[in-house]
Amino acid sequence: MSSLDEKTIKDFDKQWTRYGDNEGWYASLDLFSDIVNPLLTTKDFEGKTVADIGSGTGRIVGMLLESGASHVYAIEPGPGAFENLTKNLASMERGNDVTPMCKRGDDWAVGEPIDFVISIGVIEFISEPDDTVKCCYDSLKPGGQIFFWLCAHEGNELYLAFIKPLRKLTTLMPHFLLATVVHLLYLILYAYRLIGKILPLPMMKYLNTVWWPMSPKKRRLVIYDQLNPKYFKYYKKQEALALLERAGFKDLEIHHRHEYSWGIKGRKP
Repeated sequence: MSSLDEKTIKDFDKQWTRYGDNEGWYASLDLFSDIVNPLLTTKDFEGKTVADIGSGTGRIVGMLLESGASHVYAIEPGPGAFENLTKNLASMERGNDVTPMCKRGDDWAVGEPIDFVISIGVIEFISEPDDTVKCCYDSLKPGGQIFFWLCAHEGNELYLAFIKPLRKLTTLMPHFLLATVVHLLYLILYAYRLIGKILPLPMMKYLNTVWWPMSPKKRRLVIYDQLNPKYFKYYKKQEALALLERAGFKDLEIHHRHEYSWGIKGRKP
């Protein structure tokens, strides 16, 4: 693992230590359905064993349990985040159906071939993801499926022209200063969304469908999440496909979700 990836893990560990709860739309089955559709439905996880790569504090784990997954392996490398994950599992109705593992995405294994591996908003923060994807491949049973959600380059060109220079500063900021910047950007986005009701501005579908239904606290967390980690990659379509192809996955399908992200699915032959 590169030193850059080690730094990113530490960044997220601090983030998930501060923001440990999962509430409302942010952790809802409806949002999970929106993330995986149209490539999958929540019913596809019923009775399945699933590994969640980069579980953080358990947001996606809870969604998988609510979808009917029979068992979830929650892979999270950050010790502070892992502590919050285990606390949250204790309060979940089916928390006993989860095996939490304080492991990196490229260094985990379970005692059975599993049906699904998913990773939502994690792979784009790994500078060298091939070993992680290969580990996912090796853990699946023949015919098992993988699903990744990734931030897309296509559709975000204007946003990236703004966010990339800003990230050169925000990745160096202490928490209190970054939180101040996030609050200012939140007010700007709030105004942007209002103007978008009148003018055809970019990213309005995402803002209205995904971001706005969250609580104000979670809306700010989404902004924080974009500015905090040391490494962040916005994937082009062919880069996302190649990521799974190199590991050996077949029958690849990809969907440009709300014109700002990729859902991508593959099968282990």
